[in-house]
Amino acid sequence: MFNGLGIGPTGFILLIILALILFGPNKLPELGRAVGRTFREFKEGTRDMMKEEDNKTKAPAEPVQATQLQQESKPVDKL
Repeated sequence: MFNGLGIGPTGFILLIILALILFGPNKLPELGRAVGRTFREFKEGTRDMMKEEDNKTKAPAEPVQATQLQQESKPVDKL
């Protein structure tokens, strides 16, 4: 279940027991909702950033005039 994280079933059970001891049964649902909201906001933010990046890469580039290329290029010194 949590092999990707390196946590086995025993470790997961210990984490739940530790959370119950630290936060108590009354605070755990509130804590779970806060973590869920945080993950949702993070997911939405990354989705928005990826959409912006896609829009930038898909936007048509302005055509480059030959005169612009000549003005921007610098002569190369021969050794």
